Amino acid sequence: MAKGKKAPQGTLNKVLLHIKKYSPFLVLSVIFAAASSIAMLYIPILVGDAVDLIVSKGNVDFKGVLKIAGEIGAIAAASAFIQWLMNVINNRITYHVVRDLREEAFRKIEILPLKYHDSHLHGETVSRIIADADQFAEGLLMGFTQFFTGVVTILGTLVFMLAINWKIALVVVVLTPLSLFAARYISRKTYKMFKLQSETRGEQTAFTDEMIENQKVVRAFCHEEENLKKFDEINKRLEKSTLRASFFSSLANPTTRFVNNVVYAFVALAGALAVLDIGFTAGAVFTVGSLSVFLSYANQYTKPFNEISGVVTELQNALACAARLFELIDEESQTPDSRDAVILGEISGKVELEDVSFSYTEDKKLIEHFNLRVKPGQRVAIVGPTGCGKTTLINLLMRFYDVNGGSIKVEDKDIRNITRRSLRAGYGMVLQDTWLKSGTIRDNIVMGMPAATEEEVTAAAKAAHSHSFIKRLPKGYDTVIGEDGGRLSQGQKQLLCITRIMLCQPPMLILDEATSSIDTRTEIRIQKAFLKLMEGRTTFIVAHRLSTIREADIILVMKDGKIIEQGNHRELLKKNGFYTKLYNSQFEQTG
Repeated sequence: MAKGKKAPQGTLNKVLLHIKKYSPFLVLSVIFAAASSIAMLYIPILVGDAVDLIVSKGNVDFKGVLKIAGEIGAIAAASAFIQWLMNVINNRITYHVVRDLREEAFRKIEILPLKYHDSHLHGETVSRIIADADQFAEGLLMGFTQFFTGVVTILGTLVFMLAINWKIALVVVVLTPLSLFAARYISRKTYKMFKLQSETRGEQTAFTDEMIENQKVVRAFCHEEENLKKFDEINKRLEKSTLRASFFSSLANPTTRFVNNVVYAFVALAGALAVLDIGFTAGAVFTVGSLSVFLSYANQYTKPFNEISGVVTELQNALACAARLFELIDEESQTPDSRDAVILGEISGKVELEDVSFSYTEDKKLIEHFNLRVKPGQRVAIVGPTGCGKTTLINLLMRFYDVNGGSIKVEDKDIRNITRRSLRAGYGMVLQDTWLKSGTIRDNIVMGMPAATEEEVTAAAKAAHSHSFIKRLPKGYDTVIGEDGGRLSQGQKQLLCITRIMLCQPPMLILDEATSSIDTRTEIRIQKAFLKLMEGRTTFIVAHRLSTIREADIILVMKDGKIIEQGNHRELLKKNGFYTKLYNSQFEQTG
């Protein structure tokens, strides 16, 4: 329970720090709230004067009443205009704060270590930045709109009531806070419920995102019914958590209304006794007009308590959503580049791995005491069974993960002492899993070299054998493709990724099953293009089809995170070891 109390307070402090940036607008909002409330509080006095003009004389003073009516209309119009200005300012504060939080969250995503993305559902992260931010905005806007006005109204009506009849005012003051105590008790109970609702909504978003992204696999394996059952199960949990949160939060308003109606009844009774000059209010000068003014103030005094109780409930929902945003923002970032990190200049392609050890989890060892020395311009092929650490080695070379032990050096410099940007700029990388962004074909090709000319782009496309299919597209290089390539085939998407590398001409290459989705005829052509590209460049090739790496200078045969064999193709075949078995098994399967 203690943890539940600390979480909202800590989140509230962080929200206030973000609001502090817009304190001038906040001050304006408070001033406008005060002006609007005071203007509205003056109206009951005018109404009371009008009532007295009607009932205190034999003849109704129509001229006086019409004058007061005109004043009331002018004040109401001015108050409405001030409230509009206040709402404009509140909207500005709210959506600027939410914009800042979303920017912080997205900036954090860019610097989070890959292990975070590998261990968290992507849809759940999206839900925090989109859905939770929207919910937070709604609660914050309601808070700004009603909280300041409510507080000023309470203080203003209290002053006016004390001036009219302090005895009756004390009755109101003593009884009304009961509604706040009730609202506070309920809101503290609902925070955890709103947080559970937000978490379940994130889980639902993640599942939906996963199913849409993998719809072909779902249909291929006839998994529609199972997915519907899973979605229904999450949806029912969301329904349950939402209903619980809504039910308990909805208790706040009727509870406070009940207390406030009791207060209003006491005020009406006390006011009637004062008019009749009997009871504990005897001796006070209290007219019918004064009674109408006091009842109006009593109603205005208790009304903000209802509104504030509703605001408190909405704020619990907003804080629960904000807490999830701050959880993401406060996640530990990847280790920043050291202050003395150097920028790689001329890269010859010398790479060394000395006694490298790495595992994703402490209880499951993967790579242990790994050593490798690669001379500039050498082609290094990495082969082995699934799960032996081939792709993990690539992740370590690119410093997507840091080694647990040992060191990796490029140009005799530990990569932990090299800026990530310059290290990764030194590699050209083509993976089995392609990635394309929404935009034109040209936008996707020039991603690593934005200043490339039209001639350079075309030359790279021709070298990668993608030029012919690009020209057949409706608008050629200006054809817009959707998320992850849209309707392009897997092979065409991979060709675009290869074109990207052909354009950049990086000093070092990493090819992880770079031609796995391309037809054999095109693959032979691309292999020839790669041979030309690899001349003088250090290249790491991860391959399952061993026929593609016969010309490699070094073939590393990995098993259980260790190099068990090393040499070129002919040397390894002569050893008649694990590599020979892998090589022969592929041709047996082919035959």
